[in-house]
Amino acid sequence: MKDFSYITNSHPAYIESLYQEFVKNPENIDPDLRKFFEGFDFAVANSNGSISTSASAATVPGNIDWLKEVNVYRLILGYRNKGHLIANTNPIRPRKDRGANLNLEFYQLTEADLDQTFQVGNLIGLGATTLRNILQHLQKCYAGHVGIEFKYISDQNKVNWLYNAIEKQFFEPIPLNQKRRILEKLNQGVIFEKFLHTKYVGQKRFSLEGGETTIAALDAIINTAANNDVQEVVIGMAHRGRLNVLANIMGKTYEQIFSEFEGTAKVDQTMGSGDVKYHLGFGSEVTTLDNKTIHLKLMPNPSHLEAVDPVVVGFSRAKADVLYKSDYDKILPILIHGDASVAGQGIIYEVLQMSNLKGYYTGGTLHFVINNQIGFTTDFDDARSADYSTSVAAMVQAPVLHVNGDDAEAVVKCAEIATRYRQEFNSDIFIDMVCYRRHGHNEGDDPKYTQPQLYKLIDQHPNPREVYVQYLMEHGETEAQELAKEMEKKFWNDLQERLDEVKQKPLPYTYQPPELAWKSLRKATADDFIQSPQTAIAEEEVRRLFKGIMSWPDDFKPLKKVEKLLQEKIKLLETEDKIDWATAELLAYASIIVENKIVRMSGQDVKRGTFSHRHAVLRDEETNKGYNRLKHLQEHQEKFRIYNSLLSEYGVLGFEYGYALANPDALVIWEAQFGDFSNGAQTMIDQFIAGGEQKWNRMNGLVMLLPHGYEGQGPEHSSARMERYLQMCAELNMIITNITSAANFFHVLRRQLAFPFRKPLINFSPKAYLRYPGTYSHVSEFTSGGFKEVIDDPTLTEPENVKKVLFCSGKIYYELAERQKKENVTNIAIVRLEQIYPIPYRQIEALQKKYNKATWFWVQEEPLNMGAATFLKMNLTQLNFGIISRNASAATATGYSKIHAQEQAEIINTAFSI
Repeated sequence: MKDFSYITNSHPAYIESLYQEFVKNPENIDPDLRKFFEGFDFAVANSNGSISTSASAATVPGNIDWLKEVNVYRLILGYRNKGHLIANTNPIRPRKDRGANLNLEFYQLTEADLDQTFQVGNLIGLGATTLRNILQHLQKCYAGHVGIEFKYISDQNKVNWLYNAIEKQFFEPIPLNQKRRILEKLNQGVIFEKFLHTKYVGQKRFSLEGGETTIAALDAIINTAANNDVQEVVIGMAHRGRLNVLANIMGKTYEQIFSEFEGTAKVDQTMGSGDVKYHLGFGSEVTTLDNKTIHLKLMPNPSHLEAVDPVVVGFSRAKADVLYKSDYDKILPILIHGDASVAGQGIIYEVLQMSNLKGYYTGGTLHFVINNQIGFTTDFDDARSADYSTSVAAMVQAPVLHVNGDDAEAVVKCAEIATRYRQEFNSDIFIDMVCYRRHGHNEGDDPKYTQPQLYKLIDQHPNPREVYVQYLMEHGETEAQELAKEMEKKFWNDLQERLDEVKQKPLPYTYQPPELAWKSLRKATADDFIQSPQTAIAEEEVRRLFKGIMSWPDDFKPLKKVEKLLQEKIKLLETEDKIDWATAELLAYASIIVENKIVRMSGQDVKRGTFSHRHAVLRDEETNKGYNRLKHLQEHQEKFRIYNSLLSEYGVLGFEYGYALANPDALVIWEAQFGDFSNGAQTMIDQFIAGGEQKWNRMNGLVMLLPHGYEGQGPEHSSARMERYLQMCAELNMIITNITSAANFFHVLRRQLAFPFRKPLINFSPKAYLRYPGTYSHVSEFTSGGFKEVIDDPTLTEPENVKKVLFCSGKIYYELAERQKKENVTNIAIVRLEQIYPIPYRQIEALQKKYNKATWFWVQEEPLNMGAATFLKMNLTQLNFGIISRNASAATATGYSKIHAQEQAEIINTAFSI
């Protein structure tokens, strides 16, 4: 949508020559200028926009003032592009001057032109009409209580759709029954807050007061969605207004909510330590106005603002995959943001950047911003550099509907438009509802300390329900006025009912198949970790799947180098009956998808693998076409869903956590490029992965693969910070492994779905040792048994002669084993701790008895203050052991390869000499 000011500086004859060119060859003309010419009655041959090229059509009436016509066209474009900058969207105070330049003078027009007729009125559906009419129409459409921001959208179909929605459909009158519904939802929203304010004076509740129109908006979104093929809505929001949404959108009864509020809810701490009431999730099944049934989910969330966003979209993607055959029209993610957090939190950028990527696409997210113009005590002038909190939307060409929160009908119309747009184009869209916050950040906080002037205005301002009632009384038809009186009476009666604690009936609920699958699982106990379940598969199945993984279509030509690599793997099995690490991993995935269970993997460079080991997707060297090696294992199987991710940790890990949260029968894996980078997602790890089950009673089987090991690559490519994960381990909340054999890796992956419960698995993966022959496993190790938490020294036959036990985990084992073999050491046992948490106490005790004459040492590559040393010292108290490691260090590793080699050699030498 251009300005065309350059044309107005041209001679009228130039414009006329452009018109003549348009008549002959319309495709040669700039699309926006073409629309300008099409606006003339004499230039349009028929309603479908095809242009007549007859000679008579090129005859331009002599009284046309081309320059002024173009200037009025520029004015129309100006309002479409920048009308939102002057729209009356703030219910409390005048808006800042954002330099919209929409005065007549800017377009070389004057008040003397107001009653002159312009042909360009055709472009906005008015026909040839006066500038006064055009201006009034533009102000009504683009500068009233709604300002739409969409000039950055390049898809003309979307632009035309929005023109039609804003310039025509928006002003269709709302029927009486919908006015009733809006008022009913405003009543409910206000009643809830008044109830709390009366019953729980001064208690933290993060009220919605000032933004109660949110309830009417969400109701409209859900009703419109249900009428447009949506069967499920997944909502993510922070704490402000959450209790109100639970009561008036999700259908949670006051009794259910306030038993938590008063602490009278039955507390079962065996099911977790719980969380504050305004963080809890909820699911319900509601019947809409038009008698459609729709599932609603409100995701649990921490106080960390916007952290729930990627979880919501990941959860929605999983539900679409498992329930709706990846038909994204069936499920609608809604993210409810605060203005300060949507402007300030980088996770918003990451989630938006995912929106059109193959691996993370959900058919569009509807973003609803409760813009109360303040963040805790910080004014918006101090909270962002952009004009709007929603300015990030332009990055993905998502339109923004800025709307005055006091105009309930406008908000509801925006909600309907946004929902229909999402369903029509499967794209993101934002509603920025400008409102206010009646109280401080919480109800015990006095906002007048920091915003005395603003809160003086707010104190005198009626709530949105009162504003709407007054509007109906003053502007409504007789029926609308009667409705306002009736609903006013109902408001006070309903409020009294709530205060009198009249019982509400909980909504009935039908469990969905994935929810039934969750219900069939149970909580884990310590006994579950004494011995792993059987996860072996038959040898004929191993060989069948291996053959499938090592095959590709006849017309596919993989890169010669990769083909050679795969032939070596085939030879390894044929000649030695052994399987390497990367193949063992793919075999685990293959064995699950042929059972028609989902395997999903994402992360940076996962298709090939950071260390060029996985090659899950091959490339044709001539066409560059990809081939998924797990695609054709058998006729009926699940897809192997593997995606190279955007360069994000926080957002992508959150998405995968959400995906795993939706479906217990999906193996969901996130792999870090290097484990060192996983701390970019620390919020997800701390708030969801480590604590989610305890806080919200929500199990999750997400797998994190974190490449880890000291190989001289420096402080940012050595350590996945095992100590941090172990520090968070308690109450069987997650599983920490550092595995040394291909078969054990195969079994630990399969164990994730074999358990009768779900736990996050954090595996510290090898890097250089991915191709090390010592990691290869005999085929028999895949066809019997299961995961081994501890692996004893296989080289020793006389345990009574063992004087020293070196127990360790991961890569360091191979270096110790090489020294042991090289020097033919028979009095030192090397024991591998493959699972560090939950600690396999019984297996360790058994080995302690076996090597009862030995002194034990824990050997690790990491500095003393890192790795597993501190954790084991604190928790493995029945075993007296020393520690051999690098010295305590502020950085994870040295940046000098020579020093690294010296330190590594010292660890190995000390282990054998001490």
